[in-house]
Amino acid sequence: MTDAIDLPPPPLDPRTTWSLPDPGKMPTVRALDEVVTRVLAPNPSPMTLDGTNTYVVGPAGSGEVIVIDPGPDAPDHLANVEQVLADRDAAVTAILVTHHHLDHAEAAAAWARHFACSVVASTPEVAGSGGRVVGDGDHLVVADIHLEVVATPGHTRDHVALRLPTGALLTGDHVLGRGTSVVAYPDGDLTAYLDSLRRVLALGPDQLLPGHGPELTEDPQAVLEYYRDHRAYREAQVLAALAQGPATPRQLVARIYADVDERLWGAAEASTRATLASLDAREQVRLDEGDRAHRIAPDS
Repeated sequence: MTDAIDLPPPPLDPRTTWSLPDPGKMPTVRALDEVVTRVLAPNPSPMTLDGTNTYVVGPAGSGEVIVIDPGPDAPDHLANVEQVLADRDAAVTAILVTHHHLDHAEAAAAWARHFACSVVASTPEVAGSGGRVVGDGDHLVVADIHLEVVATPGHTRDHVALRLPTGALLTGDHVLGRGTSVVAYPDGDLTAYLDSLRRVLALGPDQLLPGHGPELTEDPQAVLEYYRDHRAYREAQVLAALAQGPATPRQLVARIYADVDERLWGAAEASTRATLASLDAREQVRLDEGDRAHRIAPDS
C-alpha cells in the first residue's frame, strides 16, 4: 500500500468557530436552565474528555429531580450532586443510565440505594433488581414534565437518549461536545448508529446535551450533519485505502488516523472494525481469515 489516499478535504466541524470552553476548563457545576443542571464527574481522560456529564433534571421549585448518568462512584462527585439537590431542596426520584459503559453507569446501583430510588435503563442488566426497563417512546415523569426516551443504538446496542420538553436532547455518547463518538465493534454497530443519527436529525433538537464535553446550543443541526458527513468520510477513507490493497484494521488505522493521538488508536481500531462490518454487510468489502479486509470492486 502506498501512503497517499486521494480524497477531497474532510468535512468541517462547525464547532471550531463556536465559543466553547477550552478542554479542562468546564465548570464542575453549571445550571443550564431552570430544568437542567450539569455536574462534571472527576474522571477526565482522552476518551471521556473533561469527564462524564451527570445531569440533574427537574423543574425548579418542584422538589423532584431525575439524575441522568451518575458516572463513576466517586465520593466527591456524589457530594457535588448532593449540593445541587440541597440548593434545589429536591429529592431524587429515579436514576437513568443512557448505556452500560462504566463511565456512565458505575455509580447507578450505589446511588439508587443511597437515594432510595430506582435505576432506569434499557436493559435489565443495567436497571438491576427492582429497576425499570424502558424502551423507545416511554416517558419518565418528574413533577409536571415528561421526559421521552429515544432509542439511539449504535455507540452501544443498549444506548438511549432523553428528549426534554424544552427541546433539548440528552445525547449520552451518541453525540459528544467535542470530537465524534466511538462506535466500537462488536458492541458498537455503525449501521444502527447511522440510523439513530438520521432519527435524531429528524427530531430537530434545539440543544444537544452530551455525555462528555460542553453543551451544544448554537447550531445543533449543523453538528448532527457533521457527524453524518464525518462517518461517510471515514468510510470513504477505508475504501480508498483498500483500493490500494488488502489491509488489517490496525494497518488502516495507522494510515487513516495518522494525525490522531496514538493513545486513541485502540478506539479508532474498534471503530474501523465497525466500519468494515458495515461495508461487509453491504458487500463492499470482505474479511479473510488473516484479519485482512479486501475491497470488492463494484462490478464484481
